[in-house]
Amino acid sequence: MESPERSQIPLEVRLKLSRAAIETIARRAGIRLLHIKGDTVDPSIRPVSRPSSDVDAIIEPDGMRILHWHLLQNGWKVHSTYLDGSPFGHAQTYHHPDWGYFDLHRRFPGIRIADRQAFELLWTDRSVHENVGVTCAIPSLDCQAVLYMLNAARGNPMRRDEARAMWRAQNPEDRRRRRMLVSRLRADVAFDVTMGELERHRRSREYPLWRSILHGSDRSTEWWARVIGARTPLEGVVTLLRAPLANRSHLAHELGRKPRATEVMAATVKRWGTGIRELFRGRPI
Repeated sequence: MESPERSQIPLEVRLKLSRAAIETIARRAGIRLLHIKGDTVDPSIRPVSRPSSDVDAIIEPDGMRILHWHLLQNGWKVHSTYLDGSPFGHAQTYHHPDWGYFDLHRRFPGIRIADRQAFELLWTDRSVHENVGVTCAIPSLDCQAVLYMLNAARGNPMRRDEARAMWRAQNPEDRRRRRMLVSRLRADVAFDVTMGELERHRRSREYPLWRSILHGSDRSTEWWARVIGARTPLEGVVTLLRAPLANRSHLAHELGRKPRATEVMAATVKRWGTGIRELFRGRPI
């Protein structure tokens, strides 16, 4: 897999062309996308501009399989799956030898309402972003502000400081309206993480996972927190069943090739061993 850093196309240009290519593929497939992060964020929301390394978009739930097929047909390859990525299982990462990385979000971390409901809420109040001659749908200014706050919850302390400063600089009416949107998305816990008020939610099922993200933990503790914090019972069961299994995507990147069955089995046994050792140290597995 070629690293995008080796591409001859300058990063800023590559990202714009990548966004245009992804939007064009989605449009031809009849799929709705909301482009997020990077240069789609209004400067009033993100006063401190940082260079992006990839393109991000949220997809309507019914379009995931269709867009996946079209991406593969146009030279994109899966880099990591929804199941192998973050603790929230929110995005699948693709890579293209010319355009680099693309994070396809099925949900946004911190939002607890159903994926379809969340997408429609964000889509209804959308805006547009002109990108090298291709018009891309983006969240409204209010939605951008809320997503910025939720994204900062998973970031480092400096990111959370910047997000809090942005929030406090808004006029009271904007804050009131946007805080109502946080509640409609059932994203109050993630919002309060950014505001430094996680302890208000000690009785929430989300609390262990956000505490793990903020303060760090071993893998067994994190997985147990993911099970407890699952949005539905089925999601919790699936998470529990996957906990002892090797991460095939990570293993493939370490090896530089598709792992053999024996290598997957060895990684799984090692994972079990780590979990058992942590259990005997008095930590949940």
